[in-house]
Amino acid sequence: MTNLREYLDKTDCKNDLKELIELIAMQAVPIREAFIANQSYADTENASGEQQAALDVWSDEHITRILMESNLVCEIASEEKTDIVRNSEAKSNYAVVMDPLDGSSLIQVNLCVGTIIGIYDNGNALSRGRDLRAAMYMLYGPMTVLTLTVGDGVYIFALKDGEYTLMQGPVTMPEGQLYGSGGLKKDWTKEHEEYISEIENKGGKLRYSGSFVADFHQILKYGGVYCYPATKDNKDGKLRLVFEANPIGFIAKQAGGEISDGKQNLLEVLPEKPSHKTPIYVGSRNIIKNIENIFKKI
Repeated sequence: MTNLREYLDKTDCKNDLKELIELIAMQAVPIREAFIANQSYADTENASGEQQAALDVWSDEHITRILMESNLVCEIASEEKTDIVRNSEAKSNYAVVMDPLDGSSLIQVNLCVGTIIGIYDNGNALSRGRDLRAAMYMLYGPMTVLTLTVGDGVYIFALKDGEYTLMQGPVTMPEGQLYGSGGLKKDWTKEHEEYISEIENKGGKLRYSGSFVADFHQILKYGGVYCYPATKDNKDGKLRLVFEANPIGFIAKQAGGEISDGKQNLLEVLPEKPSHKTPIYVGSRNIIKNIENIFKKI
């Protein structure tokens, strides 16, 4: 069986990037161990004005500290922080963007959550998603799973006894029928409502948990689409371009899928600020192209 390091040694990753990927991936262990002691909500809000779970705060502080101590990263942009953290003593030019704990509202009901990571090698956390050097997420479900791309396909690893073992790869996203959509139905735009109706009429099966990373993992495996659209009162949607759309979109693209805001490829969008919000449609290539066609004609 191939472990994570053996896989990375077969890629064109530099040694410091391999070290960084392994370092981040292994933080799944302490994060998962912290679940029981961090079940409550904190008396704070993140940069987007959302109430933080205690584990949001703990995971953010933990990963940030580990990365700063490693001196492998010169910039860190986190969903839980308003400002970018910079390390003047960094020995490399990597910038990390992260959602330390996506889906944290599900912790108290023991549903699947995850950590989303993007890595740039240009020292700039506010870069286009297309410029990512690597993207990954750790999913905390029945198994702890690492999904990773270093720009040469998508590979899935499982954590057991302190080591990640390759389960599947390269992964190709099929043209499936799963779909999930955030936002209240009464607030959907005409374009989005038509899109969902079309999917349902073609036999689409609803899968939506409230954890972006968990719902995307289903789409990666089985095909379909995850969407959190613009609404009648909020053209910018809810999810963040930097921490959520870009890393997940980069993984989707590497697996043969696409990501869009309904009108354009999100990997081509230059972030305006760390908390830049955007509508998101991510999934199978033909399904995403179809939503863009619907947006063009309405």
